[in-house]
Amino acid sequence: MPHNTVRFHHLCGPGSGKGSQCEQLVKKYGFTHLSTGDLLQNELSSLSERSKLIKDIMECGEPVPGGIVLELLKEAMVANLGDTKGFLIDGYPRELNEAKEFESKIGEPKLVFCLDCSAETMSSRLLMRSQSSQHFDSAETIKEGIESYYQAAKPVIAYYEKKPLSYLYTADSVYPEIKQTCTQERSFSWYK
Repeated sequence: MPHNTVRFHHLCGPGSGKGSQCEQLVKKYGFTHLSTGDLLQNELSSLSERSKLIKDIMECGEPVPGGIVLELLKEAMVANLGDTKGFLIDGYPRELNEAKEFESKIGEPKLVFCLDCSAETMSSRLLMRSQSSQHFDSAETIKEGIESYYQAAKPVIAYYEKKPLSYLYTADSVYPEIKQTCTQERSFSWYK
């Protein structure tokens, strides 16, 4: 991966609004949005050997290993390299070892955004989303998913808080604040 490729990590819990924020940032700055959930769904529809492995893992209710997700991310980044100003990655890293593996195999992110969204807000949004989709999750399943996110995310957030260019935003005011951050950073002045 070229060293000057702009990479952002968007660390947020399920139902925190990261998809909406990513859409706005993509429109404003011309980034390519790489959602790990979308990459996994696309791979599942490909009927490859890897898709069979992913399907088996997901059917057991287990998270897809970070190494597989990193392969999908790297392939998507390489495929879009000439057509983008940078990559906005959401849903990765989920765990500290994934953050370190990303940095060693691809490079350090230029910015890391984290949405601070309450468990109640995430739960409410996920319940509403679940009721309007084909895949229904119970309140208990949603609660377990949010608790799992918090447990895994704490060390990742702590790791990135020690690095420059890491920002924590509230879910209510995030887009204007992220936009201001991107505009103020010297290294992103060409996005104005």
